[in-house]
Amino acid sequence: MLGLSTSAGSRGTGRVVSIGDYAERRAEYVILAIALPGVSEENAGVLLLDPAQGELHLKLRRDWDEIASEDDAEVLHELEADLTLKAREMGGSALLHWLEDNASQTVRISEREAVAVRDFGATLNRLYRQHVQTHVRRFHTHLPVYSLEVAAGPFLTNPDEVDAEEWIETPENLRLDESMFVAHIRGHSMEPRIPDGSLCVFRRSVVGSRNGRLVLVRNSELADENRYTVKRYRSEKAYTEEGFQHTRIRLESLNPEYPSWDLDPEETKYQIVAEFVSVLE
Repeated sequence: MLGLSTSAGSRGTGRVVSIGDYAERRAEYVILAIALPGVSEENAGVLLLDPAQGELHLKLRRDWDEIASEDDAEVLHELEADLTLKAREMGGSALLHWLEDNASQTVRISEREAVAVRDFGATLNRLYRQHVQTHVRRFHTHLPVYSLEVAAGPFLTNPDEVDAEEWIETPENLRLDESMFVAHIRGHSMEPRIPDGSLCVFRRSVVGSRNGRLVLVRNSELADENRYTVKRYRSEKAYTEEGFQHTRIRLESLNPEYPSWDLDPEETKYQIVAEFVSVLE
């Protein structure tokens, strides 16, 4: 149907990332659309070309079952892996030229648009959200976005009665469940792991040992979203007649320019709200 082979391939490039990768540079992108018989044309993904490196970064939708027949959906599910493999074999620039020259009635490519890029992954995600409207599959492909006040309040006690600000699509390799949510994190104390302004995934109800994990912490003595911070949780324990007892609890900043601090084990103003899972962008 598509005139493309359907070989599986990894999405990584294996190229070492350097500081220069984050300097602003010029790139080009196109929107890939699919027009199936009897179905209106749908934007299917974004192809972002790095002309300097000849690399093609791409992201395609995953909800093919919602817009295509069973047979067509089976082929379309392999399209992203197929294009990724061909970009490695041919080079990103050559593949994009080939797609432009051989676009069919089914697979269509828009005109190229220029875009300034610092981080190709973040730019690709932004363009994808801007141009591709997918069907929301709650806790399957999408997670709810909440303010930190909501995430640490009503959502924790009665999530079914809380409306999300929006539902955002997550990477395919992130396994979702209903304890997860997305929130914006501001501040520089956890850089470079969590850049200021990041959209981050969290999981409420931290299970097992917290030691060494990044956690979302609430300070009940502060107001609004200033009361929330992400820190690395460290603890030391000693065995007593009453069992294991905390001898030290420390909340650590990853950025050495920001303070870390020890907690009194009897302190009640700090609550662990959720566990950090990953940065979306």
